[in-house]
Amino acid sequence: MLNIIIYLIVAAIIGWVATELMHDRSNLLINIIVAVIGGFIAGYLLTPLFHISPIGVGAISLPAMLITLGGAIVLLFVVNLLRRRR
Repeated sequence: MLNIIIYLIVAAIIGWVATELMHDRSNLLINIIVAVIGGFIAGYLLTPLFHISPIGVGAISLPAMLITLGGAIVLLFVVNLLRRRR
């Protein structure tokens, strides 16, 4: 249980950093939620490829945070593309 809480806090911070890097301030709370989901997905899809334990499983490491940040940025980019289409 504690691992999930730690993961969500760190992922929320990484999500905030991703929204700052994407310069998207349309709705900060939604962007952070999307970034947390993107980081979660990237963390569990990319970590087996790079043999890095996810933030919630092992110690919080720089490579795990970078993978989470990358997934958050990619998902925010996709969401922003879908918003522009409307």
